[in-house]
Amino acid sequence: MAINPYIDAAAPPPPKRAYTLTLANTGQSFAVDPERLPDEEGQKGSVLATLLHHDVEIDHSCGGVLACATCHIYVRKGLGSAPGAIEEEEDQLDFAPALQECSRLSCQFVPDGSVDVVVEIPSWKRNLVSEGH
Repeated sequence: MAINPYIDAAAPPPPKRAYTLTLANTGQSFAVDPERLPDEEGQKGSVLATLLHHDVEIDHSCGGVLACATCHIYVRKGLGSAPGAIEEEEDQLDFAPALQECSRLSCQFVPDGSVDVVVEIPSWKRNLVSEGH
């Protein structure tokens, strides 16, 4: 897990209880065990880390360090089970297309396990790296 040296905020706490993460796009469900969190990109216990661990393709150009908005997701269920977005995440979300009230960056969204979570990867993604900028 990489860390953005320009962000002073503490990392969100990892999940305390087991829960199920469902990807609305495909209907896939993944068991999240707080004792065996994957060591992938994004915050420990983040939706990004879980999806990558299960070989779900999701853009994450900055490597999960909160420096882009390519891992933008919609949290369809369980939005309140994670700490709110910090200012830096809100700033990056300004660059996400088709922003909704339930938009979060999957690298920063770390559910606590109090409820099952359903997320959706937006159908249209903008990846600045792949656009040759």
